[in-house]
Amino acid sequence: MIEANGLTKRFGDKVAVNDLSFTVQPGIVTGFLGPNGAGKSTTMRMILGLDRPTAGAALINGRPYTSAHAPMRLVGALLDAKNVHGGRTARAHLNSLVQSNGLPMRRVDEVLAMTGMTEAAGRRIKGFSLGMSQRLGIAAAMLGDPEILIFDEPVNGLDPEGILWIRQFMQALAAEGRTVFVSSHLMSEMENTAEHLIVIGLGKLLADMTTKDFIAANSAGIVRVRTPQTDEMLAALRTAGWQANLVDGHIDVLGTTTDAVGDLAAAKSYTVHELFTQRSSLEEAFMEMTRDSVEYHAGDVAVGSAP
Repeated sequence: MIEANGLTKRFGDKVAVNDLSFTVQPGIVTGFLGPNGAGKSTTMRMILGLDRPTAGAALINGRPYTSAHAPMRLVGALLDAKNVHGGRTARAHLNSLVQSNGLPMRRVDEVLAMTGMTEAAGRRIKGFSLGMSQRLGIAAAMLGDPEILIFDEPVNGLDPEGILWIRQFMQALAAEGRTVFVSSHLMSEMENTAEHLIVIGLGKLLADMTTKDFIAANSAGIVRVRTPQTDEMLAALRTAGWQANLVDGHIDVLGTTTDAVGDLAAAKSYTVHELFTQRSSLEEAFMEMTRDSVEYHAGDVAVGSAP
C-alpha cells in the first residue's frame, strides 16, 4: 500500500505539490492523472525517496521507502525509460541490477521473456526505440518480483500491440494482489486500464474515486433517441420541458432519463428505433474537471500566417 500524508514540495517560490493526501490500495490498478505541471512526477519521486518532501510524508506499507532492506523486492518502478547507460546491452543492464541488489540471476531471463525482450537482450540500449526502452524499464522493475509497482507514463512509445500488452500486464499484476500505481496522459487507455483514479491539479488533490464515479461526476448523460417521427418527437420533448436538439439523425435530450423518453414515446404511439444514454469519455470528464488547473494554456494559432 502507498500512502501520501500532507505531502508538500516547494522548489524556491514554486509549490509543486501542495498538502497532498491519498492512499493507493492493493488489488486494483490506480491511475494517477493531472495536466502537465500538476506535480505527478514529483509526487512519485517523493514516494520513492528520490526527492525530499518540504512537508508531510510518503509511506510504503507504513514506512518510508528509504528504510526498506530489500527495495527492489518491495517496489518496482519505472520513471524515466531513457535514463540508463546507453553503452550497455539490455542483459548487462539487468545483470548489474540483479548483482547490486542481491537478486537471483535467473530473474534476468525471466523478466526478458516476460516483457518480450529476449531477442534484444544482446543489443546496446542506445539503439533502442522508446517503446523498447519502456519494455526494458518494466523488465528492470520486475526483477525483484515486487509487491508494489509504480509506473510513470509506461505506454509512451509503444505500438498498439504493446499498449494492449502493458494494459493486460498491469491488470494481471493487480489481480495477483499487488499495488499498481500508474500515471498516463493517454486518457482512453486509463479508462480501459484503471479501476480507481487519483487526479491532481496544480499540486492539489482534485479527485480520489473509482473511474466509473469520476466519469459520472464530471459529465452529463445525454439521452439519445432515434425515431422515424423525428419532428413530432422533437416537438413533444420540448413541450414536456426538456432541452432537445436534432444531431446527426438522433435527438439529443438533456435533463431526463431513457425511461421518461420511452414513456413519452409510448403515450404518443411513436416508433422508437434506438434509445440510450450517451456518457462522456474519461478524457471529456478529465478536461471538464481540470480546466481551471492547467498551468499552461495554448492560445489560438493561425496556421500559415507567418510573415
